[in-house]
Amino acid sequence: MDRRHALAWIAAGPAAATAQNKPKAPVPPPSAASAAALSSLGADIDLTREILATLHPGLLRYISQLQLDASMVSLKRGFASAPDLTQRYLVLSRFLAMLKCGHSYANFFNQKTEVAQALFDKRSRLPFEMRWVGEGMFITSEQERLPSPLTRGTQVGAINGVPVRTMLQALLPYARADGGNDAKRRNLLSLHGLARYEFFDVFHGLVYGEPPGGVFRLDVKTPDGRISVADVAALSTAERHAQLPSVADDAPRWTWRIDEGHGVAVLTMPSWALYNSPWDWQAWLVEKLDALAADDAAKGLVVDLRGNEGGLDCGNLILERFLAADSVQPMRRLVRYQKTPPHLNGVLETWDNSFRDWGAKARRFDDRFFALPAGETAVRAKGPRIAKPLVVLTDAANSSATFVFAQRVKASGAGKLVGEATGGNQRGINGSAFFFVRLPASGIEFDLPLIGSFPPQPMPDAGIEPDVKVDVAAVDIATGIDAQLERALVLAKGG
Repeated sequence: MDRRHALAWIAAGPAAATAQNKPKAPVPPPSAASAAALSSLGADIDLTREILATLHPGLLRYISQLQLDASMVSLKRGFASAPDLTQRYLVLSRFLAMLKCGHSYANFFNQKTEVAQALFDKRSRLPFEMRWVGEGMFITSEQERLPSPLTRGTQVGAINGVPVRTMLQALLPYARADGGNDAKRRNLLSLHGLARYEFFDVFHGLVYGEPPGGVFRLDVKTPDGRISVADVAALSTAERHAQLPSVADDAPRWTWRIDEGHGVAVLTMPSWALYNSPWDWQAWLVEKLDALAADDAAKGLVVDLRGNEGGLDCGNLILERFLAADSVQPMRRLVRYQKTPPHLNGVLETWDNSFRDWGAKARRFDDRFFALPAGETAVRAKGPRIAKPLVVLTDAANSSATFVFAQRVKASGAGKLVGEATGGNQRGINGSAFFFVRLPASGIEFDLPLIGSFPPQPMPDAGIEPDVKVDVAAVDIATGIDAQLERALVLAKGG
């Protein structure tokens, strides 16, 4: 192995070579036709500024008005002068991520077909799943799914000469998260192999482009410490999609099993995004919980929420059965408007037009916000109560409904959290209702959350810490040991 590849394992300094560090050619002055186009693209950002200032409830939760104003000036200049759709999408995505709102981003899944094809249809996908442990990239795919000579647990030090540490720092500014929760950003930039579009796939492809000849040259270190170079073929978007697990529309999205070694039920819930699912998840879950309550041999329940960003409030059906008393969470639900300005409605898409006019429900709270009802939300205790230990496995993906559930479990004392700190933020998150903003000139869409949840007292800029912290170690990835689940099983058994 030569010196260049050995250096990939040394912490990359400011001079690390990336495509972004190359000097750019000067931009020629625009012609009359291109000047008109620039003006039109600039109007997209003027519209964005007005929409955010008028409708976004968390706009100044983490940044000041001065910071916002300066960023808007840079956004307009960069967006209007960007040479193509890719650069416009990157400029807008970086700006939205700067707002530090985990629900404000140019949603991959909401782009028009022609925009999505232009941006995401690239042969630039890594042929494996991976996760970040600190600033290290480790391959997590099952062995049978890996191209030769890669193995599970192998650490990737560089991709096409770019140290992965440098790559991570280049991509973090595009990742959405609430506040300063960088663990959420790193989690988003892992590759889980469960969604059609993932953050690393998208932004690695946009920032670094397709690899030369469709091949990634990887500097790797195997679990036993051997350092080598591996050439692997990049995947196209279609090839990545073909690897996704296939599940029938009405099939259960979750699994329930009894761990025989501990006598504990394990409920694995990789997603709560069940908005249009024909599967009757409520009936399925109630049946399992009723059986657990009646089973004297079952000692407790582990709910595995790792990797689950949220969706519907599915966790309430679980929590209500473990509560000794109602769980009341004081939280202000604030919006910026009573009724959307009519001239904006043409670019605001949504599934529920009642979001355009809150009417009398929205009452003046202060000079900035209107308050919606249900400032105190409660989960009511419901029988038959399950008087057994409840343990919830958490990680940084838990940032919406799963964040709220983890927060409730810990605050109520109904169960224990095990694993890693959640995503989301204790200062509150934005969501619940959305507009999908489609910018007229560029055609790019971004998601706009409409309801901000605000705690009544100052809270830290952080997710929810687990009661029992268990980090993932590189050796666990290589051996397939799930130390977090093992600790959860012991606690749920009463240990």
